[in-house]
Amino acid sequence: MYYPDEKVEEVLRANNIVDVVGSYVHLQKKGANYFGLCPFHNEKTPSFSVSETKQIFYCFGCGAGGNAATFLMKYENFSFQEALETLADRAGIALPKMNYSEEIKRREEKRKLLKAVNKETAVYYYRLLRSPKGRNGLRYFADRKLTAGTMRDFGLGYADGASDSLVAHLRGCGYSDDVILEAGVAVFDEKRGLHDKFWNRVIFPIMDVRGQVIGFGGRVLGDAKPKYLNSPETEIFDKSRNLYGLHIAKRSRAPYKILCEGYMDVIAMHQAGFHEAVASLGTSFTEGQAAILKRYTGTVLLAYDSDGAGVRAALRSIGILKKAGIEAKVIDLTPQKDPDEFIKANGPEEFRKRIANAENSFFYELRMTGRDYSMEDPAQRTQFHHQIAIKLCGIEDEIERENYLREAARRYFVDEGSLRRLTASYGRSGTAQKVWESGGDTNRDAAEPAKRSRTRTAADARTERDERFLLTWLTDQPEIFDLISPHLRPEHFHEGIYRQVAEGCWKILEKKEGGNPAGVIAMFETGEEQQEAAAMFSNRLKGLKSAQDREKALRDILISIRRSAAARERKMIENSGQEPSPEILRKLIDDKRELQELQNIRFRLPDAEGGQ
Repeated sequence: MYYPDEKVEEVLRANNIVDVVGSYVHLQKKGANYFGLCPFHNEKTPSFSVSETKQIFYCFGCGAGGNAATFLMKYENFSFQEALETLADRAGIALPKMNYSEEIKRREEKRKLLKAVNKETAVYYYRLLRSPKGRNGLRYFADRKLTAGTMRDFGLGYADGASDSLVAHLRGCGYSDDVILEAGVAVFDEKRGLHDKFWNRVIFPIMDVRGQVIGFGGRVLGDAKPKYLNSPETEIFDKSRNLYGLHIAKRSRAPYKILCEGYMDVIAMHQAGFHEAVASLGTSFTEGQAAILKRYTGTVLLAYDSDGAGVRAALRSIGILKKAGIEAKVIDLTPQKDPDEFIKANGPEEFRKRIANAENSFFYELRMTGRDYSMEDPAQRTQFHHQIAIKLCGIEDEIERENYLREAARRYFVDEGSLRRLTASYGRSGTAQKVWESGGDTNRDAAEPAKRSRTRTAADARTERDERFLLTWLTDQPEIFDLISPHLRPEHFHEGIYRQVAEGCWKILEKKEGGNPAGVIAMFETGEEQQEAAAMFSNRLKGLKSAQDREKALRDILISIRRSAAARERKMIENSGQEPSPEILRKLIDDKRELQELQNIRFRLPDAEGGQ
């Protein structure tokens, strides 16, 4: 955490989450909570809930949840520090100054200065495009069928034929030559001195996810080389960790992002209504860019050129996306070359059909591989079938592999049993590992959660469900804490986030601070942890209107949690292979006695429905 817990809680208390979320999402009150369409996935029926009492949000459709800071982290892609600073500014609260080292202070000041130079440069090129000197640039964009609104949204500009006009302008703004050079908007040589990097080019400002200009791309007007020229990497511009158009695409509610190759493809797609489009920045798609996309989506559709180079780039990107745990599909653009040409020739509706029919990346890879083999030749057909088996080895999830195997056998007219045996033989020989090491199909990181989930018992799942119900119940009705605390402690919850959330609740409830869970969620630093914590406060206990029903449900939940805790402790003792100490034996005996007492205890609960 960057700030003390007390200061975090103060900032959260000062911001009503309904107002914060309501500035982004249209909310309507229904009962005790507010509901709206979830901004994190595409839906037609509102399942996005905001609780003013608990100061949390939760989507029953996609599972997104957290407090006001979590919402800003997820919606604006802020760090926790940035989200908290935004909320503090909103509430007029002064946060304590960070104790930065002198080196960090200098670096931050330099970053601010470089961003200021880039912003001024973008404004200069923007105005130049719309001046008499920008006629050639405007003609180029008009030929590409761009509207004035689209050019404005992307901040498009123009660098005229003068080789030092920008440098002169920036000097006039008070920036030193060293800073102008370091910002990457100018270059230096002995013959011409410091002069503009871009001239006689239309300009595409490159913005980070927060919409701040960090670099530029320039497309030459005429036949000069290179056709495209990008800013060099600087203190604020890392090509491998930014994506063109993401500052707009991050707001799209589409359940996927579309990855293109060029700036104009992204711009044309946004103009046609496809606001989920992004592109890499003049380089091959990188693992860093895949990691950025992973924050926003689990599915990426590739809209690469349909020529040979585009196919090779798509195949490479599929491997990177899979390694990042992202499902990849490929949009068929034939007979056109790229998305811009396709939309101009066929229109947005036809492109939507191509999106709907985007090809599964596994079968796209097989189809591209199959082009190297003659299916009329039995020997080459056999070699291709071996390639299918090798690719199947790369799928670790057994059910997923079986589904792909059956479909591959059907599509390529190979006996299913033979293909299964061939795949198994490659698996035994270690081919799956070799495929992984060479950047092939397998994705061990993505498969791990599925493997772990299979090791959890049904009893674990039931107990975790009971733990979530109890945590929700406690925040709905904190008065029951005094009834259950003599019989239950955080140590009885499952290890990990369940126990951490319970510890946070106990801390708040022991202070008699009510059941507001927003502060508990703030204990966790990552958005994923905060979302998981929020899910524990958003469960529903229905059909418990009578005091008798509620009493029985509460007692059953407590018994379930205590039994599970005792079973885990016994298993741990058995696995240790050592005789339990007298202290452990006494604890086991106490646990058994307390469980027996719980069987007969009576809780005095009011006649009201809990867990709502």
